[in-house]
Amino acid sequence: MGDVGLAEELAQDALVAALEQWPESGIPDKPGAWLMGTAKHRAIDLLRRRKRLERKQEELGHELLGAQQAMAEREFEIATEEEVGDDLLRLMFTACHPVLSTEARAALTLRLLGGLTTEEIARAFLVSEPAIAQRIVRAKRSLAEARVPFEVPSGAERTARLSSVLEVIYLIFNEGYTATAGDDWLRPELCEDALRLGRILAGLMPAEPEVHGLVALMEIQASRLRARLDRAGEPVLLLDQDRGRWDQLLIRRGLAELGRAEQLGGTLGPYALQAAIAACHARARTPEETDWARIVALYDALAQLSPSPVVELNRAVAVAMAFGPAAGLEIIDELTCEPSLKNYHLLPSVRGDLLAKLDRFDEAREEFERAAALTRNARERKLLLERAARYRTWMATS
Repeated sequence: MGDVGLAEELAQDALVAALEQWPESGIPDKPGAWLMGTAKHRAIDLLRRRKRLERKQEELGHELLGAQQAMAEREFEIATEEEVGDDLLRLMFTACHPVLSTEARAALTLRLLGGLTTEEIARAFLVSEPAIAQRIVRAKRSLAEARVPFEVPSGAERTARLSSVLEVIYLIFNEGYTATAGDDWLRPELCEDALRLGRILAGLMPAEPEVHGLVALMEIQASRLRARLDRAGEPVLLLDQDRGRWDQLLIRRGLAELGRAEQLGGTLGPYALQAAIAACHARARTPEETDWARIVALYDALAQLSPSPVVELNRAVAVAMAFGPAAGLEIIDELTCEPSLKNYHLLPSVRGDLLAKLDRFDEAREEFERAAALTRNARERKLLLERAARYRTWMATS
């Protein structure tokens, strides 16, 4: 249809029709084809209504509109009856068109394909929810006005859009790995979606080291999913996890992807560097065997390549593990004035952990309570409040 908003409406109409008809008629053998066919017919009806209106308004538009209708009908038939590859990836490249800003590309794709709410996207970008909502509306309008085609671009154009596509896939994975809000700490289905898209992209662009770097990072991170929750569904932090529960198949796949990224040569990009950091954890049989000095060096390289407050926060954790909590706290204290981290719960959470290691328990309790007030995830809030209560009890009995 050449219009993202209109396509959404047609898809929603098809879903409403399914909710109305399937309880009586039963679920069809090919529900996806049924939905596509229903949406197709509604789209064709819309094109025909437009044609009739155009006939009344302007005779000169007849031939053009008829050609557009015929072409649309052929494209819908192809989409319904033939194998067209992964439409999610196709739409992802469409949403990452250069006509949009980088921020708009990521926000729109996350909204359309990632299943994320506007609030979750806002948290991922550390900006306000109204700003993200406006960004998404403007992005849809821009795509419609530019008549951006529904296709995977080729050549140089595809390479130009790659960084935005990688960013989107990574943000989807992160929302699954640690959910922004709700009752669940993990949303494994988002991790699976991101991994699937990453693997498809690696097959599509095998000569791009950062594609392999991102897939490596997600494979290794996903290997820990089972160990990140205890039997009661409560979060388990990295150093407390049972490493015997880490998925060794995913680790091997991740290390292999990292090897491919390194074999392609050149300086490692941001995703490959993060994958190398994850690999340090994956190779350590126990927390004590972790090569924290190498992790610090990798974070130093990452900070040089892609400086950001979040990277600096993670680097502070590595510095604390390698050289002591006081060294890490010095970096953290410099970040407390960073505006973009004002409402970022992990900043007081990390600061509380380092203060506790320095026996500054009352300050640590305050930081954990502040972190709990900032997070919108119920499981994470409970964990933070439990840590705060632990130090409150310790202070009362000491």
